[in-house]
Amino acid sequence: MDFRTACEETKTGICLLQDGNQDPFKVRLHLAKDILMIQEQDVICVSGEPFYSGGGAEHNIPVVISKISKEQRAELSGLLFIGDAILQINGINVRKCRHEEVVQVLRNAGEEVTLTVSFLKRAPAFLKLPLNEDCACAPSDQSSGTSSPLCDSGLHLNYHPNNTDTLSCSSWPTSPGLRWEKRWCDLRLIPLLHSRFSQYVPGTDLSRQNAFQVIAVDGVCSGIIQCLSDEDCIDWLQAIATNISNLTKHNIKKINRNFPVNQQIVYMGWCEAREQDPLQECVYSPTFLALRGSCLYKFLAPPVTTWDWTRAEKTFSVYEIMCKILKDSDLLDRRKHCFTVQSESGEDLYFSVELDCDLAQWERAFQTATFLEVERIQCKTYACVLESHLMGLTIDFSAGFICFDAATKVMCSGQL
Repeated sequence: MDFRTACEETKTGICLLQDGNQDPFKVRLHLAKDILMIQEQDVICVSGEPFYSGGGAEHNIPVVISKISKEQRAELSGLLFIGDAILQINGINVRKCRHEEVVQVLRNAGEEVTLTVSFLKRAPAFLKLPLNEDCACAPSDQSSGTSSPLCDSGLHLNYHPNNTDTLSCSSWPTSPGLRWEKRWCDLRLIPLLHSRFSQYVPGTDLSRQNAFQVIAVDGVCSGIIQCLSDEDCIDWLQAIATNISNLTKHNIKKINRNFPVNQQIVYMGWCEAREQDPLQECVYSPTFLALRGSCLYKFLAPPVTTWDWTRAEKTFSVYEIMCKILKDSDLLDRRKHCFTVQSESGEDLYFSVELDCDLAQWERAFQTATFLEVERIQCKTYACVLESHLMGLTIDFSAGFICFDAATKVMCSGQL
């Protein structure tokens, strides 16, 4: 299903998510004005006492292992199982501890952790039901007293939506009056301000088919989002790009309040810079470009403070560089939507953006920044050589061109 406002601020749909080495699984994407929500299905209590999947004493259940990372010692030992309730950590009784307290004990337990657990068949519901004090489940033979560290502190309180086994332990209470429903619950939240997205395999010109990833400014990644079709993928990318652009424009307005008129920001956004690598044909790296006042700034990350603007990787004067939007015949590889920037020193910079709208936005912004700077300076003089004589060339954007002898200041060619 797809719901969207006229401003493309809201969009919802079903996709597949591949995160790390896990097999792709179904998720729901919900695009809001300032955030992308990635959700997975879970079973939650919708009436009665609302127990959730966090576990711990705050929900009257012990903390339960609901995920064990693959190829780690916890899995390879074969001694821990999804559904194991943690009763003791290095001899410390944590059965009645809150979830946060159990996490802290695990983090402080050292490299090797001895766990005493009570084995239960894995099920979505066991994370939601209250635990009787007289639960007769005995610690499992396989995992009681076993020294084995849990990956990522051992607590992943999200079950896989395909896990539909039921609880077999007879000591769990029936909890009358509770009603359970499948709901979409937040798996990952990606703030859109200064985030970036890409269809390309990082560092290359190889485009994924009907797939993309979104990376927040703090580096949190959505994982690879696989759409059902190419049209669906482009639709998602355009909607995400629109919301990022709207947030960026709003942010620029706020930042510009702190800058004088001749130092206003015209453009900010991510692109990919193409660089030659001695070991590869080419390599692309994320670059943040900004047009402010008389300069084009090239950053490794978005500038947040005034001090950040003094630490740009490179800075160019707008009136001394040339920008060229590349046609398909001018492209150097399989990446589309590219442009070059040539500096006065002859340095060529090659950039790629994701969509046509991104390229059009950059072109408009560069033209605006150039016009504003030309209108501001009005007149500029350059040193040059004419027939072995040192000359001065003045470009007056109202009167024209004037060439004069640098020593005598005498015009040699009149006004053009």
